Amino acid sequence: QVQLVESGGGLVQPGGSLRLSCVASGTIYSLNAMGWYRQVPGNQRELVAQITSAGSTTYGESVKGRFTITRHNAKNTVDLQMNMLKPEDTALYYCNVKWTMGWQDDKYDYWGQGTQVTVSS
Repeated sequence: QVQLVESGGGLVQPGGSLRLSCVASGTIYSLNAMGWYRQVPGNQRELVAQITSAGSTTYGESVKGRFTITRHNAKNTVDLQMNMLKPEDTALYYCNVKWTMGWQDDKYDYWGQGTQVTVSS
């Protein structure tokens, strides 16, 4: 069983910064991708940023240049540094870890409970 615990959400003014952290525990395949997604009511969950165990990163278009994702492989942690925050960044942010393994390409996909980020003056 894999558990993901997020921390670091909160209320921040436009232009401010927040740092989200996530710790994954349990049996986790070493070759994985960890990332952050976000969702607002009525919308689909969208990718914010993802980083593979090899360090390759992917960012959502709306956060490029403002957010930075990092990870520590040995500790199974992933952080999201969010700068120049905008009101439209307000959402519930979810931590995710996923991998594919085995000769049948079995997919494993785990989610945290979410942490709220609110950007408002």
